[in-house]
Amino acid sequence: MNQKHHYAITVQNALKAQSDRKAKEIDQRFFKTGEGEYAHGDIFLGMKVPQVRALAKEFASIELSEVLILLTSEIHEERLIALYFLIDKYKKGDDLMKKEIFDIYMTHTKYINNWDLVDTSCESIVGAYLENLSKEPLRKFALSSNLWERRIAIISTFYYIKRLKYQLTFEIADSLLADKHDLIHKAVGWMLREVGKRCGEDILCGYLDINYRKMSRTTLRYAIERFEKEKRLYYLHKK
Repeated sequence: MNQKHHYAITVQNALKAQSDRKAKEIDQRFFKTGEGEYAHGDIFLGMKVPQVRALAKEFASIELSEVLILLTSEIHEERLIALYFLIDKYKKGDDLMKKEIFDIYMTHTKYINNWDLVDTSCESIVGAYLENLSKEPLRKFALSSNLWERRIAIISTFYYIKRLKYQLTFEIADSLLADKHDLIHKAVGWMLREVGKRCGEDILCGYLDINYRKMSRTTLRYAIERFEKEKRLYYLHKK
């Protein structure tokens, strides 16, 4: 056993001990790991999220250097538990720790490469860290050729939506309305829906009235999902 990284190895073994072959096969289909799909080549153990969360709590004392071993793993659940560790350490950390974790996150996006990994983590780390700083990193990610960086850009704004600040969500959405990928259509629609839910339907409608023609059908349907039937049909027919 590599003594330098013994704790990471212990976590890896604990994850593998709960591997489920049948669930693994289901996950690899569900998360699109086939040839030409967005997660081609990703390797799953077949674990449920609560199992991974439980292990993240059990091994919460892991050092940041060991977390990096897991974050750069080829195994999906190892990257997922690494992100849970980073979120926990970010919440408990001082300003220096927060910056270190943010920097790790932003320079390791090649490993944060599926929608569940992004959605689990970016709000709590990227959104939180940039709260009182320039949002330029999110604007840059919104224009990235990397699908997951674009998704990070829009989902990170959930942090601000929950604080009733929606302007950045609209700005990032503007950059992504013409995106070709279904996972971005869904992410933008989801965040727009959350603006309507938390900040007010009138605010969302104001955005939709200006931009609905630029949206994919998927984005529009996600955005208006909580509307009453008559209002949903109004926007769908306008399209």
